[in-house]
Amino acid sequence: MAPWSPRRPRRLALAAAIAVAACALALQPAPPAPPPLRTGIAYGNTLVSMPDAELAAALDDVVSVGGGWVRADLAWRDVQADGPDAYRWHPFDRVVEAARARDLEVLPVLAYTPPWARPDGCASDKCAPADPAAFAAFAGAAAARYAERGVHIWEIWNEPNLVRFWQPAPDPAAYAVLLREAGRALRAADPAARVVLGGLGAAPSGGGDIAQTEFLAEVSERGGNRLVDAVGYHPYTYPDLTAVAGHTTAWDAVAGGPDSLEGVLAAYGTPGLPVWITETGAPTGGPGTASDGSPAASGPAATHVTEARQAAVAADVVRAAAADPVIGALFWYSDRDLGTDRSTNEDFYGLRRSDGSPKPALGALRRAIGALRD
Repeated sequence: MAPWSPRRPRRLALAAAIAVAACALALQPAPPAPPPLRTGIAYGNTLVSMPDAELAAALDDVVSVGGGWVRADLAWRDVQADGPDAYRWHPFDRVVEAARARDLEVLPVLAYTPPWARPDGCASDKCAPADPAAFAAFAGAAAARYAERGVHIWEIWNEPNLVRFWQPAPDPAAYAVLLREAGRALRAADPAARVVLGGLGAAPSGGGDIAQTEFLAEVSERGGNRLVDAVGYHPYTYPDLTAVAGHTTAWDAVAGGPDSLEGVLAAYGTPGLPVWITETGAPTGGPGTASDGSPAASGPAATHVTEARQAAVAADVVRAAAADPVIGALFWYSDRDLGTDRSTNEDFYGLRRSDGSPKPALGALRRAIGALRD
């Protein structure tokens, strides 16, 4: 990371910048009324491998809950697996065509490095690209292909502030460069292109991870906030709802003070920039115990929630997002459970079980989105 060294002075400078946010927020004129909340479902990288009937059923769920958006990975590793001069677009073409046939907008996530584009010694597709220009070339080719199909909004990477998704370790300076290069390429290929800063994971700093507000501030210090049209964020709050008396949740980092995402953006000169919740949800299975939301059932052993609690979370996040003018979009993760292996909760975020049967959250999400139009 550069040019901030050592880490303590960097944090002092960061704190000084954020300290002016409260004044900046107070002096801003009243913003115009925000557009209606965009809603949809986030699918990760599942849609491209589905048979036609399964893909149709998955996208029909967006329509059935009243959503208008599909968030799906357009994985660099898949499109250019064979090298910089080879492109395999067909799997994602199917997704875009099926979505547009239902009048759904598509938010592609550009991420995940093919082997030929990784740094030496890095074996994961979550490695940062060795050459940001190669990633930018991929982004530009994607925009050139899909602009005529109605795709104009792009999310750059997924949770770049977490070790799990940016290896060997999150690096705000490197991400700011990637954001700049990719944004230029997208807009050069499609002047109507808009860019979402890759959805930040909600986590404290430590173990290599960088807290969402600290990461955003460091990217903004390098001008990254002026390169995007929205900031992505992933506030998973389960087993809690979005607001809990007596302690904070990941949702509290969206807005409300100088140490929030809104406050950071104000401190760095972009107070009106919206936050897009490009993922949130709650798993209904896992290796530990299930929480129903009660204090007695929400201790360290709780790795997931009951299906009834998942439904309550789904309804709550829609209400909370719609009530906050800072939030421009809300995507529920995800549509269908990935499997039945309870050694991990990653398999159980769906609105449907792996056999396709609906959980109560499907109806809860439908009713909550429908209430926005009443």
